[in-house]
Amino acid sequence: MGTPETSREPCPDRILDDIGGAFGMGAVGGSAFHFLKGVYNSPTGSRFLGGSQAVRMNAPRVGGSFAVWGGLFSAFDCTMVYARQKEDPWNSIFAGAATGGFLQMRQGLGASARSALFGGVLLALIEGAGIMLNKVLSAQENMPVMIEDPGPGVALPMGLPGQTANEVGSSSDSGWFGGWFGGGKKKEEVRSGGSETEILESFDAPPVPTFELK
Repeated sequence: MGTPETSREPCPDRILDDIGGAFGMGAVGGSAFHFLKGVYNSPTGSRFLGGSQAVRMNAPRVGGSFAVWGGLFSAFDCTMVYARQKEDPWNSIFAGAATGGFLQMRQGLGASARSALFGGVLLALIEGAGIMLNKVLSAQENMPVMIEDPGPGVALPMGLPGQTANEVGSSSDSGWFGGWFGGGKKKEEVRSGGSETEILESFDAPPVPTFELK
């Protein structure tokens, strides 16, 4: 699973991609917010018309503000990538701080510094949450699958791995087909002194001849 830095577009195309995504996010969110606000502030009977008018007047402005922020952030991010020659979360943190400070530069040095600090802290929290989420997901993917072996009292089906030949033979002889097609013979195992002896007994034994004179 790739990190957010490696899963994004390369740097020249990243700026346009972030501008479009930020504009769409701002337009959709601003439309919902200003529609509800316009419906609430409009008089009875024209609430839907008032909400629609508020969306037309304010949604493009909100989307444009988001697009400006996204474009500046991507531009500073690509600048940090070019300067440091590597992709890591520090690029996003520095880009967030630079974007916040640049947007508030007209309000003075103090406001610009506070906005830069806020942007850096916000991006640090976002990147930290992303790193923790990636670690949790990768740990779940790399967990080994534990398969417990059945105990000695659990019967295994025919042909399973781990079943010995004696177990397979005994299970086949004691089954239904073994009783029907066994030829009237029964197999017994006599265990003595660590050795196994097979004894075949026939149910149809021939009669014993007698030599008595009649």
